[in-house]
Amino acid sequence: MPGLVLLVLYGVVALAPLALAWSFNLPPRAPLDEVSSAIALVATSMLLMEFVLSGRFRLISRRTGIDATMRFHQLVARPVTVLLLLHPFLYTTPLRQAGLPWDVTGQTSLGLTATGIVTGLIAWALLAALVLSAIFRDSLTWRYEAWRLSHGIGAALIAGFGVFHALEAGRYSSHPPLAALWLALLALALLTLVIVYVVRPLLKLQHPYRVTAVEQRGLKIWEVDIEPAQGDALAFEPGQFVWLTIDRPPFSFREHPFSIASAPSENKRLAFLIKEVGDFTSQIGRVPVGARAYVDGPHGALTLSKKPSAGIVFLAGGVGIAPIFSMLRQLRADGDKRPMTLLYGNRVTDQILHGDELNDMSRDLNLTVVHVISEPPDDWEGPVGVMDEALIRAHCDRPDKTDWLYVVCGPPPMIDATEDALVAIGIPERRVVSEKFAY
Repeated sequence: MPGLVLLVLYGVVALAPLALAWSFNLPPRAPLDEVSSAIALVATSMLLMEFVLSGRFRLISRRTGIDATMRFHQLVARPVTVLLLLHPFLYTTPLRQAGLPWDVTGQTSLGLTATGIVTGLIAWALLAALVLSAIFRDSLTWRYEAWRLSHGIGAALIAGFGVFHALEAGRYSSHPPLAALWLALLALALLTLVIVYVVRPLLKLQHPYRVTAVEQRGLKIWEVDIEPAQGDALAFEPGQFVWLTIDRPPFSFREHPFSIASAPSENKRLAFLIKEVGDFTSQIGRVPVGARAYVDGPHGALTLSKKPSAGIVFLAGGVGIAPIFSMLRQLRADGDKRPMTLLYGNRVTDQILHGDELNDMSRDLNLTVVHVISEPPDDWEGPVGVMDEALIRAHCDRPDKTDWLYVVCGPPPMIDATEDALVAIGIPERRVVSEKFAY
């Protein structure tokens, strides 16, 4: 229901410019012209709201999950871009730099000024470049930090030039009520950038952390522990994550999302399990103890709160075990006695993290741990392969487990396959909790 309310609110804001334009009761232009104007009004409103969707605001993401918020942001940007790129080609009304004296409503000519044309062209070209660079980001040779900086600057320029073009060239947007709406939405969009790139770093500067340990826990997997310079670590729910900045000032663009692996009960430290997969993480083992660190969070809806269940099945792939460790550690601290099962998949045994601790947990909790290895050694006696439907069915296909909670975390393809397998064996979707990162 909260997600539905947010979606309705989004639709109201998106259609508000169209409703205002209709209320002006101007004489209509040719049908294609009116369609083009409608496209521009709605798509521009949606474009400005993209800033809020991508701003990591917990007021929104805690109700829907930040993965859903970011995915919505990524998907909406594509049709919005197509519509905005298409709209100038739909006009059939003649183009003149100034309207005819007797045509005060702009019904028979577009009446574009040179400034209106130039600002529109700049916004048009920048929008195409920005969205294409986001879609094909993985194919670019840019570092993530450089791409993120260019994305933020480009988005601000598009918003500014786009709104200026609407105010200068828009037949409907020149009317005070709609002009005020555009300026308000532009101010909101730019305010989100100020909050993300100025206000939050200033707040993080007031609460620094320091790295207390960097230890290799598995094949190309490191555990990084940080502690606050003073006081307790931030409050969070097991399963949540933060954007982490290490050995850089809080204004640095080198911040990345990592799930917290420690429990909230360990209020003096935050632990992260980080796999070497990119520019930043490939150097994680070289981070010096004592280095400054900063966190932005907590974020995420991969939690057990407000999800009562008779039992829990955890399904983890690789380093996706990190948020599940946070949950298990807190459940252990709370003395939870519910039956639990952990299905933990890895490629090789050297990637199993905290195996001894999992063994201890299986004794302290009512927990069954099942390791699944796709490339096992010769002496391996456990399940072999991947976490497919057959394996999940073998451990979850029981009548008494349909009302259990199923927590899934790992690479996106593993999450998709696991969710499909759970549904195939009769587990209701509402009993499955997952979160997919795609930034």
